[in-house]
Order: sequence, then structure tokens, then C-alpha cells
Amino acid sequence: MKLSIVIPCYNEKRTIFEILKRVEQADIGSVEKEIVIVDDFSTDGTRELLQSNGMPHKVILHDRNMGKGAAVRTGFQHITGDVVIIQDADLELDPNDYRHLIEPILRGECQVIYGSRYLRGNKLHSGMLAYVGGKFVTWVTNILYGSDLTDEPTCYKVFSRELLQSIPLTCKRFEFCPEVTAKILKRGIKIRELPIAYYPRKAHEGKKIGWRDGFEAVWTLIKYRFTN
Repeated sequence: MKLSIVIPCYNEKRTIFEILKRVEQADIGSVEKEIVIVDDFSTDGTRELLQSNGMPHKVILHDRNMGKGAAVRTGFQHITGDVVIIQDADLELDPNDYRHLIEPILRGECQVIYGSRYLRGNKLHSGMLAYVGGKFVTWVTNILYGSDLTDEPTCYKVFSRELLQSIPLTCKRFEFCPEVTAKILKRGIKIRELPIAYYPRKAHEGKKIGWRDGFEAVWTLIKYRFTN
């Protein structure tokens, strides 16, 4: 079995090598790892680091900045694993959580797992606005789709490749999360959540998502509730 890890990145020079080291060292048993990195036209030297000699992973370079959603979709075009997970290029989440996140899919128990930052009672967050915004987006998701999620905007979304490649995605920016969530729930597929560790970073440390992205997420959820 193989796990494909898609890492979209934009201006993550300070953390890209450290997150790659943590991903490489994460213990997932006998499951093979495939790491696919998509640089979304970084301007801080990230792409030059990724082009350095000896990089053992798949590296795709966008020729212009297109957004996280576009980078994720590019990554999906290059995966060959049985299971797929999204990994941000910062250090907010711990790749050591991979093993327990992928096991239910590998056992055939479900098709999609979301890693929830709140199921362990975690009270840390990158800022009150981000925390409240994420909770609101999750609440809207549950109201519109009859789900019972605790953390819709989580980065750690894990899919069987078969399910993922059956979902037509059009996202360009941060609306990847609500789009894929909406399209999965509209099919009547249960999204299972499992707890994950969380070490939030602040805006001055490179956190990129903002309040406008929250509005875009809500609009995306509403749009796909009533359209295909």
C-alpha cells in the first residue's frame, strides 16, 4: 500500500525542509510514502531550495501564483498512492498522526477521514478571528449538509484515491476545503473525524488565511449545496 502526501507551498523557505524531514521520518508501518510538493510560484527562495540537487521527491513548480486550491489540484494529478493526505508546508500539524489517520481507510472501514484539532480538547489557536471563523464555517457545514463535524477547515484531510479522483474540483484558493467537503457530503458519504495534534502559528509567522477566506468558504458551501 502507498500513501501519497501532497504538500502545497508558497513562501515557506523557513519551514519547508523541516516539514519534509518530519514527513520522511513519520512512522506509518509498512505503507510506502510518496511525497508530492507543489510550489505555487514562491518569491522568498522556496522554489530554489526545492530545485536543489538531491531532492528525492516529486516537485512541481507553478509558473505563476495560482492559489492553494490550484496547487492542491496540481498535486492530485501526480499521485499514485492508494490513500492521499494534504500536508501544509508549515509546522502546525504533526506527520506522526498519519498512521492512525490512514488506518481506517486502509482497512476499508471508510473512504475519508478528517483530522480534528478539537477532539482532544485543544484550546490553542492561531488567533481569535481564525478560531471563531473556523467554528462558524464548521457550523454552516453541519447546518447545510446535516453533518456532525467539529473541524471542517482542518488541513489533514485524508481520502482514498478512488474517491478523490471521482470528485471534480475547480478550487483555486483556500476554497478547496469547503468544496471537497460539500461534494463528499452531497454524495451521502460519511466524513469520519479523528483527533490530531495542533501547534498553531500566528500571522507574523506566516499564517496566510484571513477573514475574506472565511466568507469565501461560506459562499462555497452555500453554492454547492444547491448546485453541482
